Amino acid sequence: MRHMILTGTLMLALSTTAMASQIYKWVDEQGVTHFGAQPPQGQQATTINPSAPPPRPASSEPAPTVEEQLDPEQAAIDKKVKEDVAKQEAERKQYCENARTNLAQLENNPRLRIEDAGEVRRIDENERQERITELKKSIAENCK
Repeated sequence: MRHMILTGTLMLALSTTAMASQIYKWVDEQGVTHFGAQPPQGQQATTINPSAPPPRPASSEPAPTVEEQLDPEQAAIDKKVKEDVAKQEAERKQYCENARTNLAQLENNPRLRIEDAGEVRRIDENERQERITELKKSIAENCK
């Protein structure tokens, strides 16, 4: 059985390379490019390797960056937006770090005291569980 599977797999692998044939490319008198399996009679044709990717055109000068293509006013707006996004991301990371620290404190310490309106009071188990649930929900929604 193994011998049949091995033989079948080998035949299948070899059949794909055997089926790949030459492709010819030529341009006729009207300037139209043609492709075919047989070269034309009386015309020069080039062979194409179907498994190779097409060549990329070489460029002597580098492509301009996005900032170079935009006007200075738009570039300034883009820079400000990027800075704002980076600032928001840093604030979100700080929030997530604080939320995870608070969650760990709530989960590991059954006797917690909080300062509420200038007074220190101990939270009961129900309030502790509510805060754990709220923090887990907030972390799931805001932190990746």
